[in-house]
Amino acid sequence: MIEAACHCGAVKLTVETAPTEVTECNCSICRRLGARWAYYSPSEVKITKQGMTQPYVWGDRMLAFHRCKTCGVTTHWQSLDGAQKRMAINARNVDGLDWDKIRIRHFDGANTWDYMD
Repeated sequence: MIEAACHCGAVKLTVETAPTEVTECNCSICRRLGARWAYYSPSEVKITKQGMTQPYVWGDRMLAFHRCKTCGVTTHWQSLDGAQKRMAINARNVDGLDWDKIRIRHFDGANTWDYMD
């Protein structure tokens, strides 16, 4: 079991397994967030304190990026229309990951519309 938490600890997400791969995207929002996204099925993710995040939705209105209402740290994103069968946790919020053992996929989201592969 691993836990991802915002800086103040108000928002915690847990999953059974640590990521073996994360994605760094250079689209207009991801590059500003500096997130490394670990993908999971929504059924695999437990959010311990519902209602403690504020979603940010923009552009094509397909994703909601969630941040802690207290400290402002981005914790995860979720699909709004159900088209995505996955969600992403900001793996930078997980203490103790061995980054030498995790593949970092660099994705050029700034130059493609097919950014959800």
